[in-house]
Amino acid sequence: MARAEVHGRLMVLHWLPGTVADIRVETPTSRTILFDVPDWPGHLAGQHIDIRLTAEDGYSTQRSYSLAAPTDDERIEIMVQEVPDGEVSPFLVQDLLPDDVIELRGPIGGWFTWEPSLDVPVSLVAGGSGIVPLMAMIRARAQAGSNADFKLLYSVRGPQDEYYADELAKHSIEVTRIYTRATSPSGRPAGRVDPSDLAMLWPPDAGARTYVCGPTGFVEAVAKLLVDDGHDPRAIRTERFGPSGG
Repeated sequence: MARAEVHGRLMVLHWLPGTVADIRVETPTSRTILFDVPDWPGHLAGQHIDIRLTAEDGYSTQRSYSLAAPTDDERIEIMVQEVPDGEVSPFLVQDLLPDDVIELRGPIGGWFTWEPSLDVPVSLVAGGSGIVPLMAMIRARAQAGSNADFKLLYSVRGPQDEYYADELAKHSIEVTRIYTRATSPSGRPAGRVDPSDLAMLWPPDAGARTYVCGPTGFVEAVAKLLVDDGHDPRAIRTERFGPSGG
């Protein structure tokens, strides 16, 4: 299985203890959490981890979270958006404290990844918190001093829902924001991504790779728009969360 051989590190099959090193408030309902993980093998931008919580009665549950930053020795970073009535995210957002120890496993995934050695333009399309693994790619680009040409199309409800707004302004990439419930900075009326918005990305003949991440319905709609616009499906990589067809 070719993907399982990428750097020999797609997945660590055992659970590791992650000690909370820092917690940062992103929005009232989201947190960036940094963990120190002994013997962390390193990861690629775009990969994710599983987190497992276990109750005193032995009941356990787990969720997957994208890594938000490139490898930094034994420290890893995620961003958690609280899901109403969720089992895991409310605890991570509301109750987790520095020095708490959480079980985690990873890195996981090999298809939805970017490396500085990839010498082609890159289009990034994010819906809401789908910006997280794409932010890892943007940070990895800066960390490596890469000259890869990145363009980001970022769809959120409104400016109050943006993640990493200040940091994005510091990176030398072209960012286009689309607000679904407010007028966008460009003057674009509120609304979902439509065919005309694809003009903000690399055109089909540019030889670019495109990464799309967000809720399932968003990803499916954007991927279809890209293919209908003439983009090569083999150059479109997607990562989604939530139920299908939503």
